[in-house]
Amino acid sequence: MIGTDGVRFGGSRTAMVSLLLIEDDFGDAVLVEEMATEAAVEFDIVWARSLDEARLHLGTARPDCVVLDLNLPDARGLDALDAVQRYASGVPVIVMTGLAEEGAGLNAVAEGAQDYLVKGHVDAQLLTRAVRYAIERKRAELASAALRASEQRSRENARLERGLLPVPLLRSGRMEVVTRYRAGRVGGLLGGDFFDVVEGDDGTVHVLIGDVCGHGADEAALGVGLRIAWRTLVLGGIDAETAMSTLEELLVAERARSHIFATVTSMVLAADRRTVEIVRAGHPGILLRTPGGVQWLEVPGGPALGVGRRRGQWEKSILEIDDRTGLVLFTDGLFEARVGPEERLGEDGLLAYARSCDDQWDGAEFVDSMIGHVEGLAAPYGGLSDDVAVLHVRWTETEEAS
Repeated sequence: MIGTDGVRFGGSRTAMVSLLLIEDDFGDAVLVEEMATEAAVEFDIVWARSLDEARLHLGTARPDCVVLDLNLPDARGLDALDAVQRYASGVPVIVMTGLAEEGAGLNAVAEGAQDYLVKGHVDAQLLTRAVRYAIERKRAELASAALRASEQRSRENARLERGLLPVPLLRSGRMEVVTRYRAGRVGGLLGGDFFDVVEGDDGTVHVLIGDVCGHGADEAALGVGLRIAWRTLVLGGIDAETAMSTLEELLVAERARSHIFATVTSMVLAADRRTVEIVRAGHPGILLRTPGGVQWLEVPGGPALGVGRRRGQWEKSILEIDDRTGLVLFTDGLFEARVGPEERLGEDGLLAYARSCDDQWDGAEFVDSMIGHVEGLAAPYGGLSDDVAVLHVRWTETEEAS
């Protein structure tokens, strides 16, 4: 045993289980130490004579288990237990009571202690079993709490993902839409990638993709808000340039921290299938798929939303297309995946692969092939480092639903 003066009592066996004994009575402390020397488990015991001494020790070390007398000079009963649980969160606690106070031990267990022992009715075998059971019960309790927290986070993430990645609002079968999303999260944090597709009454098709910087509930909620606001503006007949300015006003008003920004690209495909209007706010380019091959298209654009505000800074670009043109939008996680110890795929690497598999003219096959290729390259280096959202749109050959 190590007293508070730093003196070790007992043998010098290799410590297997560390105990913090909080007990003000020297005789009771020595009895516990004697039982520990006879136990099947090797114990390393530190003795604190008061709650204050225990607090000082817990500030520098974390024992495997705490054995706590409920009658201390500076704390008694459940108040002592509550204090130890605060100082040693996650550490199992066994309380010690007198025979006449056995009810206090039961109350302590009801308040979170793992077990209780009655002084004078403890031997080496019972002490060993109590400590082992306490440690395992606490592990099970913490694992159960972690599982519940994980399940709750998963449910919350699922709700947010439904807001970030909605079902396209198509009024006819004139447009083929392929959407894909892959999570590349650290610690299960949700990203802020979002997309949407809305077909207007006049047959025009509006497309959006965006990415809020960072990961977490705040970023995901902001992405949901931007996506819903964009759909509302589109349905209200607001033009793409005005909508982009409005989205920035919303982002600045709603972001949790001043450095948060979002990259966005919006497109309007004309009903005559001949042109597409593109407004880009700091977002990566798009892949243009035509019978002649795949091109990387990066039209002129303004800064990301939330960076250097100046109303009217996003101008639309008009691109001539035909009804065989496929447009592929994506977030930067698709080409920023790590493919070597110090190497990322990059825009050129993504374009090269897209060109190599363009014989897969079907939109779903093309998108799945690209994502699978990137995931395969990134797998040896920890997988995707960021979320990936991909959106492929193309006019159908007929007016029937694809």
